[in-house]
Amino acid sequence: MFNNILLAVDGSEHSMRAAKLAGDMARKFGSTVLVVVCYDPIPSYLGEPNLQEALNERLKQTAEIIAPALAAVGEIPGELKKDILEGPPAEAILSVIQARTIDLIVMGTRGRSQLTGLLLGSVSQKVVMYATCPVMLVR
Repeated sequence: MFNNILLAVDGSEHSMRAAKLAGDMARKFGSTVLVVVCYDPIPSYLGEPNLQEALNERLKQTAEIIAPALAAVGEIPGELKKDILEGPPAEAILSVIQARTIDLIVMGTRGRSQLTGLLLGSVSQKVVMYATCPVMLVR
């Protein structure tokens, strides 16, 4: 039923719950899970070496988010993949489902940027609105 599950994480408590649920679903359906984390684009005007330092810091932060999410998913029968996306999170997630065959998106309802969500609309709201596959939101 759900062969390919996209798990979007940001390190929040809700996304870690989503990771556990995605792992449970993958074990039940024999699914592959793609764990993604997004970061905002780094402005190119920073120049070297500042640009490289900023990129290294972002990659370090994403590794600190992905590692516990992979652990929360646990052992699954299918592949467990990871990807780092650059750009606004909702748009980046939606671009992945256009480029790959994704049967289900699993993500938390509240991320780390709650104030931004109140002002501009949350990432989960945008993904639910525009996704071409089912979206499961986890509290």
